[in-house]
Amino acid sequence: AKNETGLRNLYKLVTISHLRYLHKRPMLPREVIEEYREGLILGSACEAGELYRAILAGRPDEELEKIASFYDYLEIQPLGNNMFMVRDPKFNCTVEDLKNHNRKIYEIGKKLGKLVVATCDVHFLNPEDSKYRTILHGVQHWKDAEEQAPLYYRTTEEMLEEFQYLGSEKAEEVVITNTNRIADQIETI
Repeated sequence: AKNETGLRNLYKLVTISHLRYLHKRPMLPREVIEEYREGLILGSACEAGELYRAILAGRPDEELEKIASFYDYLEIQPLGNNMFMVRDPKFNCTVEDLKNHNRKIYEIGKKLGKLVVATCDVHFLNPEDSKYRTILHGVQHWKDAEEQAPLYYRTTEEMLEEFQYLGSEKAEEVVITNTNRIADQIETI
């Protein structure tokens, strides 16, 4: 939410998702998001988002650009977040593929004039806190509960190091410059 209107719309969307579209977890049709989009800034999400999934599926560039055009900014994440795809043979994915997926998102963002932002997808504060997520996944019978992604809150330096494969200038752009450009859009609420 970037302003009071966005905050109200976010509350509406959360409520609607839980009351009208709860299917094991809350969901929203795109039309509902569009109806209440004013004042919100929408990011493309992690590997579970439609843009990343379309890249994994090898969709054509035109389709990727159409998907990306819906979002205000495109997200890329540290490689460790998606290492489960390297470990799981069904993805047939390498570390270099993960880098190329992020590079592809960056290229699409540039072509469409969208900000590309490096996000951590933080689930816990410190690296050692992963043990609690391991316990939660274990009781839910996740087969890879012991192989937690490093979804901790990283420092700027850690994020810059993480995205060095893009080159120093691009790493600074996605980690610092574009992140601040998003923050500058948000009013005090």
